[in-house]
Amino acid sequence: MATSTEARTGTAPSAGDRPLTLVTRKRHVDRIYYLFLLPAMTLFTLFITAPAIAGAYFSLTNFVGFGEYDFVGLNNFRVMFGDPRILSAYTFTIGFAVATVLVVNSLGLFIAIGLNAKIRLKTALRGVFFMPMVISGIVIAYVFNYLFSTSIPAVANVVGFEPLQSSILANEDLAWVAIVLVTAWNSIPSALIIYLAGLLAIPEEVYEAAAMDGANAWRRFVSITLPLLAGYVVINTVLGVKNFLNAYDIIVGLTNGGPGTSTMSVAMTIFTGFNSGDYAYQMANAVIFFVVTVVVSVLQLQIIRRRGVSL
Repeated sequence: MATSTEARTGTAPSAGDRPLTLVTRKRHVDRIYYLFLLPAMTLFTLFITAPAIAGAYFSLTNFVGFGEYDFVGLNNFRVMFGDPRILSAYTFTIGFAVATVLVVNSLGLFIAIGLNAKIRLKTALRGVFFMPMVISGIVIAYVFNYLFSTSIPAVANVVGFEPLQSSILANEDLAWVAIVLVTAWNSIPSALIIYLAGLLAIPEEVYEAAAMDGANAWRRFVSITLPLLAGYVVINTVLGVKNFLNAYDIIVGLTNGGPGTSTMSVAMTIFTGFNSGDYAYQMANAVIFFVVTVVVSVLQLQIIRRRGVSL
């Protein structure tokens, strides 16, 4: 058709008369980028992937950490699901993670609101509240261990306050409270930074308009601050759950898993088992803990996607 048109008119067809063709080109990636990835991939494989595969294999054996071993299949997993010590560790770890996330997010949010207000010495106060973040967790744990074991009971004896006259770290029913408080004290600054960033992103004009409409401080908090900070709450929750499920150093410094095994976390149970001849058994525990962590992470990612939050 195009040839007959050219023969009659002596002109070539215009661009609009020509059929459209899609030209697809394969994107070329310079090999230098793969070279940059090689060191990271090598290190990740050697120190993360390979040990994980080896650990999953040993979880199917009766390996004690040295010497010969036999393949026992899923026997370690079967025994683990009936082990009260393992079940107690998971119960404590999950309960501790949930309680600490609630405490950290609640206190972190309200402290952030206070530090974001128009108050004197705001910059200095922010520096004070950020100090726990730069101190090692094990150092903080040993300091609070001394306070809970010596200083607080001494003061309680002087004032006659009986519930604290003995260390709560030696009380099976209250030791977890001390761990939650100390972990929260160490973790609040991280949440505080994220909440301050969220508060600074809220335009001041929004609060001024609400105040002109007669909204009091509580109403502004419920109707403006909380909805606009929802994404930041999700981020802090995700990071908190991830960190608190792997709790180890603060628990070691405060109670070392005691009294008895009432505050043994899953991470402590796994590491302790490695040194007591339960290598394969605790490897099975580590595999289950990995699966639990992945499930929790996937659920959190689903929540993030529904909220439209990007990490």
